[in-house]
Amino acid sequence: MTKHSHTLSVNFTGGIISPGFLLELLETATDAQATHVRFGLRQQLLIDIPDKHLDTFKQACTAKQIFFATQPNMMSAYPAAGIFVQNSWLSEGIYKDVFNLFEEMPSLKVNICDSGQTFVPLFTGHINWITSSYTHYWYLYLRLPGSQQLYVWPELIYTNHIAEVSKAVESFLLAGHSPEQAYATVKDSLSYISRAKDRDLDLPAFHLPYYEGFNKYDNNYWLGIYRRDEDFPIDFLKEVCTICLETRTGQLYATPWKSLIIKNIDARHRPLWDYVLGKHGINVRHAANELNWQVEDNCEDGLILKRHVIRYFDTADVRTYGLCFSVRVRHPASLFGTVVIRRQENKYGSKLKYMQRYDILYTADYNANSAQLMVYREAVTKEQLGPYIVALCKTFYEQRSAANVLQHYVTEQASLTVHAVEEKQVYQCTTCLTVYDEAVGDAEQGVAAGTPFTSLPADYGCSICAAPVADFTMVRESTLLAQPA
Repeated sequence: MTKHSHTLSVNFTGGIISPGFLLELLETATDAQATHVRFGLRQQLLIDIPDKHLDTFKQACTAKQIFFATQPNMMSAYPAAGIFVQNSWLSEGIYKDVFNLFEEMPSLKVNICDSGQTFVPLFTGHINWITSSYTHYWYLYLRLPGSQQLYVWPELIYTNHIAEVSKAVESFLLAGHSPEQAYATVKDSLSYISRAKDRDLDLPAFHLPYYEGFNKYDNNYWLGIYRRDEDFPIDFLKEVCTICLETRTGQLYATPWKSLIIKNIDARHRPLWDYVLGKHGINVRHAANELNWQVEDNCEDGLILKRHVIRYFDTADVRTYGLCFSVRVRHPASLFGTVVIRRQENKYGSKLKYMQRYDILYTADYNANSAQLMVYREAVTKEQLGPYIVALCKTFYEQRSAANVLQHYVTEQASLTVHAVEEKQVYQCTTCLTVYDEAVGDAEQGVAAGTPFTSLPADYGCSICAAPVADFTMVRESTLLAQPA
């Protein structure tokens, strides 16, 4: 079917959306007969405008200083701050400081992420900034466009220099230089604060937090909204913006999972959100094995494959925690996923879809951040995808179970118990806290070393305060109270 609309993209730096700005954009889109919008993998907004209204829509947006994206959006883990990431030096304020350092949107993909979270992919950008354990110092990973290979900058770079280093690196990469050449040139030509990289980046094991529905945190709620078909009704989003403005909720957040997050919902305002979700029939409790997918933007074929495999997951009741899946129809280099479904080139032509074949791949060691893809099965039919992927999921859990974590835990607890039983016990005077140690005895009172406490003479008294034996109590040596000087 011929498409009679044009897709426009609006970037929201770091995934941060102003409700007032979004409302104005949505009202303008409504005037142009648009009914739905979508969020993209890089936290941008995608709008389909009918061709016959396209020019009028663009003119209206220009008049309102609404600009469409000509470069990829700058992606960040800002939406995870406070709800999926705790006790990090990378606060929401520092994120905004970093964004403000950029005077213009980069031409290459830039990611700005906290190393302690697994909600936002770290290495899907070309210029990837990731926090280190040192406050205000960052790892920098470079990836050439069209490549999966990562280059790690030999130094940690200070926050204030992120934008200028990014700009310099971008110019060299776009000029065809290698990451190694970019480092050598930037190091010689640009003055920036850095420190030695004394350790490799240590990342937590991947798991995708459940990011949908109402969730309590601190004294408030946050709400995650996911759409199975990726389409968000404009009328619904306009009411979302209205609630935010009325309740002084200053920001919305687009996620790399094509969903929307609203933070800081006061418990008093929860009925407003329940009302608008019910009014528009928005479901907010999908199965976890449906939420951990990355599908290319504007790719209906990818969504069809996703739905097909998820139906099989539901039938097989398969567990997918710790995994995420990507569908690569156009074969992008930066799509995130532990398990990858990659469509082969159809040598028979697009009309013979029943001849289409797919490769199933997975990342090395099932590391979601790995760039190395391993082949699991090649040239499988659409009907074979479900059974093969379920088998791969089982292999993943078998590999994780090989270390026998349960047995290790039992052995460790047994060791701790034995240690507790074998810990040295002594007797302490409850009056002055003097200790009688059976191994030492009490030579001043004629008690030989090795004399059990129970064998002490009836008239034995504390060597300091003369308290009787009955005033002594048995304690573990590690828990002794302070003794007199």
